[in-house]
Amino acid sequence: MTAIPVIGAGGWGTALAVAATRAGQGATLWARRPDFAARLAEVRENREYLPNVILPEAVDVTADLAAAVQGAEFALLVVPSVGIPEVLAELPRELGVVLCAKGLAPDGGRLSDFAAELGFRRVAVLSGPNHAEEVGRGLPAATVVASSDSGLASAVQDALMSPTLRVYTSSDTVGVELGGVLKNVIALAAGLSDGLRLGDNAKASLLTRGLREMKRYLTALGAQEDTVYGLSGLGDLVATATSSHSRNRAAGEAIARGENPQQGGKVIEGLRTAGLLDAWATAHGHDLPIVRAVAKVCAGEWSLQRGVSELMEREAKAE
Repeated sequence: MTAIPVIGAGGWGTALAVAATRAGQGATLWARRPDFAARLAEVRENREYLPNVILPEAVDVTADLAAAVQGAEFALLVVPSVGIPEVLAELPRELGVVLCAKGLAPDGGRLSDFAAELGFRRVAVLSGPNHAEEVGRGLPAATVVASSDSGLASAVQDALMSPTLRVYTSSDTVGVELGGVLKNVIALAAGLSDGLRLGDNAKASLLTRGLREMKRYLTALGAQEDTVYGLSGLGDLVATATSSHSRNRAAGEAIARGENPQQGGKVIEGLRTAGLLDAWATAHGHDLPIVRAVAKVCAGEWSLQRGVSELMEREAKAE
């Protein structure tokens, strides 16, 4: 039985480790904190990040990163985007790395490019409408693994494909990776709309125009248009903008209520990403009005009322 290293013992990392066992694999789940790793190994449940999902015996837990990846063909990196550079620095360059975070590198660029610059030759990204709470419980789901290395993409597909998780491959790394990045910001906007009780018409309009912004952003950076309407684009947007499991949507609601959106200590990728995407759009002359409104509201530069007004009072144009 092959043991798949899963680097990061948050909710999604835990769910992927469990999913690997359903595909007939073993998994080695790495947690940064030794005390947390020991507790997971003992109680066999991630009560902090993914409660009510039992870790099968085929999942080992460790805080030793070198031991976790020893002899592996590839590893799933399931830590927040801000933690990816630190983890990559400690991994052997011959290891295939599968980036599962939906965020950007420190300089605002793609995490896959950042990994390549560090000397990793085999890089893939994994994305799709994949709430950990549902994948962990074995509810039906689908995801996409994209890489310029077709062998790596196929290996990940074979390792995770099961009766409850359908895995597709793609060569469009740009589209799959950045779809997951931008949909978090649109989901924040959906949460703001929900929190303000603006209604179903407003939310449907917001998601439709948000998808348009996703297409504009992704294709400008070389993504294939079909990817925008696939699992890692439209599919992930629908899940993240509408689900009760979505951290980004819930964070938008919290902001609308005047509450701290980061209560509970869980990472909200869209809060950091919004400002980076707005800066990119400004620097390159692209029109991403929803991204801009979310970035300004989350930074405290615009009131919620101004954010709504800026979107509703834009000049009239054809769709």
